[in-house]
Formats: sequence, structure tokens, C-alpha cells
Amino acid sequence: MKLTVFSACMSLLVLPAIACAHHAFDAEFSRDLPIELEGTVTGVQWSNPHARVYVDVVTEDGTTNNWNLELASPNMYMRQGWGKDTLQPGEKVMVTGWRARNEPYVGNVGTIKKEDGQELFSRAGRNN
Repeated sequence: MKLTVFSACMSLLVLPAIACAHHAFDAEFSRDLPIELEGTVTGVQWSNPHARVYVDVVTEDGTTNNWNLELASPNMYMRQGWGKDTLQPGEKVMVTGWRARNEPYVGNVGTIKKEDGQELFSRAGRNN
């Protein structure tokens, strides 16, 4: 009996965290807040449920902001032929996407283009 009550209590604590772990696009980002960024990759994180890329963007006044940009699942990109080494720190990129509703310098990637014109991580035509 004690184990059942304990399990039920733990479920009440863990389930909300699991439910928040994966979110709908519109819960965090806004299609009304498009972004176009040019900058330098500072890091790439390949983890579920979303990969992330970090990009330093220098503003007109010389300030550098490090953007935390959410991608789709790493598995999706691996199926498209991309790997952990496809995008490297130090590379110059152009990013399009959408800004987070409530967080500065956080966004969701639509496309990333490398200096050579290669387009990565495209979500064109997707509804996330």
C-alpha cells in the first residue's frame, strides 16, 4: 500500500515536468516575430528533444549577443545527412527563424546558411 501511494505521489511530481519538456511552437515562439541574423557559431548541441545552435551576433553599436537557437530533433537532421560536425564553432552563418515570445536572444531556426551558400536545417514548409 505504501509503495502505491509513494508511486502515485511521484507521478504527480514528475508528469508535469515531462509534459513541459516538449512544447508546441506557438507556446514559446511567435511567427509574428521573424528574425534574420548573421553571426558566428559558438556551439552546437545535439540533444533530444531539440538540437541547438549558439550564434554570436554583433549589433550596430558593437555589442555581441549570443543567440540560443532551437532546431528540430537531431534524428531528423541525421536522416537528412547532417552530423554533429556539419556545423562547427567559428563558422559564419545567416539564420532565419522566429524570436521567442518571452526570452531575449532565443529563437527557433527556419534555415541556416553557411558562407558557401549551403543551406542547413531547413524547416521550409513545416508547421513545426
